[in-house]
Amino acid sequence: MVEQKIVFDSGNELAAYAAKQINYHIMGYYPITPSTKIAEHLDLLKAEGEHDVMMIPGDGEHGAAGICYGATAGGGRVFNATSANGLLYALEQLPVQSGTRLPMVLNVVCRTVSGPLSIKGDHSDIMYTLNAGWVILFAKDPQRVYDMNICALKIAEKVKLPVIVAFDGFFTSHQKRRAKVFAKDEDVQGFVGKYEPDYHLLDPDKPVTMGSYMNEPDLINNKFQLHEAMNEARGVIKDVLKEYGELSGRTYNVVEGYKMEDAEAALFIIGSSYDTAILAVDELRKEGKKVGVFAVNALRPWYQDEIYEMVKNTKAIVVADRQDSYGANGGNLSIELKATLQDHKSNIEVATLVYGLSGKDFYIEDAIEMLNRALDIAKNQKVENRFDYYGNYKGDESYEPKQLFKPITKEESSPGVVTVTKDEETGRFIAKGGVPKVATKMPKRWGPGSGACPGCGIPVNVNLLLKGIEGNVVLLFQTGCGMVVTTPYPQTAFKVSYIHNLFQNGGATLSGVVEMFHQKQKRGEIPEGEDFTFVMVSGDGGLDIGMGAALGAALRNHKMIIMEYDNGGYMNTGYQLSYSSPRGAKTSTSHVGPAQAGKANYNKDTPMIFAATNIPYVATVAEFMPTDFIRKAAKAQKYASEYGLAFIKALSACPLNWGDEPRYERSVIEAGVNSCYHPLYEIENGITTINYNPETKNKKIPMADFFKMMGRTKHLLKPKYEDLLGDIQQEVDRRWDRLKARNDSPVL
Repeated sequence: MVEQKIVFDSGNELAAYAAKQINYHIMGYYPITPSTKIAEHLDLLKAEGEHDVMMIPGDGEHGAAGICYGATAGGGRVFNATSANGLLYALEQLPVQSGTRLPMVLNVVCRTVSGPLSIKGDHSDIMYTLNAGWVILFAKDPQRVYDMNICALKIAEKVKLPVIVAFDGFFTSHQKRRAKVFAKDEDVQGFVGKYEPDYHLLDPDKPVTMGSYMNEPDLINNKFQLHEAMNEARGVIKDVLKEYGELSGRTYNVVEGYKMEDAEAALFIIGSSYDTAILAVDELRKEGKKVGVFAVNALRPWYQDEIYEMVKNTKAIVVADRQDSYGANGGNLSIELKATLQDHKSNIEVATLVYGLSGKDFYIEDAIEMLNRALDIAKNQKVENRFDYYGNYKGDESYEPKQLFKPITKEESSPGVVTVTKDEETGRFIAKGGVPKVATKMPKRWGPGSGACPGCGIPVNVNLLLKGIEGNVVLLFQTGCGMVVTTPYPQTAFKVSYIHNLFQNGGATLSGVVEMFHQKQKRGEIPEGEDFTFVMVSGDGGLDIGMGAALGAALRNHKMIIMEYDNGGYMNTGYQLSYSSPRGAKTSTSHVGPAQAGKANYNKDTPMIFAATNIPYVATVAEFMPTDFIRKAAKAQKYASEYGLAFIKALSACPLNWGDEPRYERSVIEAGVNSCYHPLYEIENGITTINYNPETKNKKIPMADFFKMMGRTKHLLKPKYEDLLGDIQQEVDRRWDRLKARNDSPVL
């Protein structure tokens, strides 16, 4: 055994600590609750100069998986973490990684797969990976998260397969526990050894082709070799766990049980619930009941013989599945166990209880009830249903959903706040009106009572947009703060039709709604005079992961509006960096420290990106100029109604994460405009017009005056960051000069 020390950390922090000690070459990642803390903590350790891991934020989980694949093909050590729908978004890449036999380690912090959207923990995500060709370890507590992360890399490199370390979201991931870690990084690095791949892309003397097109008869051989590698892993995992035990004093078996030696009835349960079940076994043993509990520490490979040896003397087993394989009368644990017993020609009775979905708590009393059910089966007592959900409740069959708001009629939402006419000479629309006093006549489509933070810019910006849009409206919100705070089931803050889809697919989803409307109207299924304005609301990084779908909608030129509330980060997951975050900004994945100075890249210029698709209308807006905002919204509606897609971007305050005072947000937004970080302009059919020029009004300010107003950027005013601040100012000035040139030329 080597020197160790005691820490008090969560599972996520310990996964990051193991990665830091290994000193991976690259982590490709994308933030998603509840796995995000792994990247956050690893970035914090990097800012403090404790490791050299290159951390690359993907454009989404699919992109992050691609980064990891490319990095492993380059012959280095690679690390990642994800959860739930992020895992499913990356799922297509998992067989690519295993099929080309490239090792890496992926932490899956298990969470409910949406929809409906839920961020709580169960096992519905990890079970999708069973057929992906990855080794899958499952850690029940923070100590094992650390230990298995170290073992996982050694296993991966020995059998040339990628490895998942899975653990329960919010239970294991966020629960802080005393744990032992190696005092010296070099002891960890000595255990995993030096990685020397047999082949990689960066060897000029040995060029290789990876990912060849392969068909019959060769593909079956590829999969057979993967099968053989997984069989090899059965022994390698045991050997590595044994070797690790000799080094650390903590030895793990691939299958473990408690009081299973003489158990007549048992509970099969994995993850953080296992310890709770042990306490239930102790309670029932006091009553003289012969019960036990067992679990597996590896889902792939499946240790069939070891499981059978553990359970062969029992009469009945209840499997607690934290997910369901719908229509199969059991989740994947049940299916695997039943197959194991069938292969061993066992007559042990098996029943399934699906429990704990979306993080529903699991108590000792619950485990006792499950164990008693197993005892009833063992004693041949009548159990009506060998498959059931545990903890669900029957709904009220007489329940009728309540309409929370009186529908807003087309007449009520057409008060004439703005008039838009076409200039026949220029072909552009002219908007008049939009005075805030008059705009109060427009009924609010987003009602009061949402859970937004004080000073949040999202409701301000969305309501200003909707004040300029008359008539019927259909809203789509991508996942983000705006969605989360407005639609907690069964309530809604919206007085008009609303649909949500995940970050990456908003543009495509609303495109489908738009074209269905036109098709139904074309076929006479919707009256000819009926009309809708379709608005997609994006923010919180939604135009990073969702950029592809949004640009697809723009290139197809659907008649809709995309409105981006740019709050400069992934606020709904705890403020990780977005491509729209300012350069130098401090976020939870771009810490400031001796070895790092905040975000490394400049903010993404989304209006210009959308302008390059040649859509008819692009505009930027700001809440401190409400009349300009409302007029541009009305013009966007007109363009969307007659010509195609319109894009509007608002700089949107987030005082919680920007680190400023909610009462001063209007001034902060104004400073963002006057510094030309967020200039106000519009592009109509390719012609650019600056609507507000702070230079001609003697209001232009340096970026330092904007940055000093926010905690996320005020560090940039320190002398040590003088050069960085100068670079940022130079880039903002360059973009502003380019915009002025476009304003002055009809061909730019």
